[in-house]
Amino acid sequence: MQQWLEVADVQVVGFYDPNNEQATIAEQKYKVPRFTDMEQLIAACDALDVVTTTITHYDIAKKCLLAGKHLFIEKPLAHTLDEAAELVQLVKEANVKCQVGHVERYNPAYLALDNHILQPMFIEGHRLAQFNPRGTDVSVILDLMIHDIDIVLHLVKSPVRRISASGVSVLSENADIANARIEFDNGCVANLTASRISLKKMRKIRLFQRDSYIGIDFLEKKTEIIKLKDAGEKGSITDFPVDMGDGTKKVISVQLPEIAPVNAINAELSEFAQAILHDKPVRVSVYDGYQAMDVAHQILKKMSLHNELHNV
Repeated sequence: MQQWLEVADVQVVGFYDPNNEQATIAEQKYKVPRFTDMEQLIAACDALDVVTTTITHYDIAKKCLLAGKHLFIEKPLAHTLDEAAELVQLVKEANVKCQVGHVERYNPAYLALDNHILQPMFIEGHRLAQFNPRGTDVSVILDLMIHDIDIVLHLVKSPVRRISASGVSVLSENADIANARIEFDNGCVANLTASRISLKKMRKIRLFQRDSYIGIDFLEKKTEIIKLKDAGEKGSITDFPVDMGDGTKKVISVQLPEIAPVNAINAELSEFAQAILHDKPVRVSVYDGYQAMDVAHQILKKMSLHNELHNV
């Protein structure tokens, strides 16, 4: 709620929460009207933000879209792939803006690479979190790994050829730690690990491509580029000379791109509002959300098959 109150050119009409205790606290804290009827809130708005539990996304989003309202919906897009596919079609039919809350697209460490050519052929990602009962209604794939799945699909832009995966339920009824290997038609391979039972937090992706390595720390908001360059090229903070063994000289350069002070949540909401006001494309479309879910569910199926084969 607070984030929306800080977005320019937006009037917060109200909110709906069936929990009386939570709603009373929010109403008093933010001084925003509470609607006790969801349909009345939908009718009163031009755009809505769905921040409910995943299992309720589809029903609420469908009501909004059938009413012709613009929609921001938190990840994952829906609980099932069939629900997500129907939402994609409803957005198309309603001809409205719909953005999925894959907030890492707005992480300043990732945005710092906007002007760099990224053509990774191997990607390694680790997203580790301490245990929190909130979110355990879905597996760690849909809870955490889906962030990195979206980033990988945005980077690679090639059809998925093969997926293998394994995971284990430790503290909840769903998988709490998992690893997935995603192979693409263009030869790129992504190896992703997600855990919500770690003792420390980590959100890192490492990209390996011809002549360079890029490290992105989403948690610490730091980015580094280590690149093999011709001696004498500028733009590095540190150069390490390398004898290539064939008489040529190269340098390994370390670059630290400037990280802008961006509030990722505010940025995604602001950009969504501007997309509506100025009829611009959203950064993370409903189809992007569907694609991330599609890969996530393929991973879940492979993980289930792996566990059946090994009696896990």
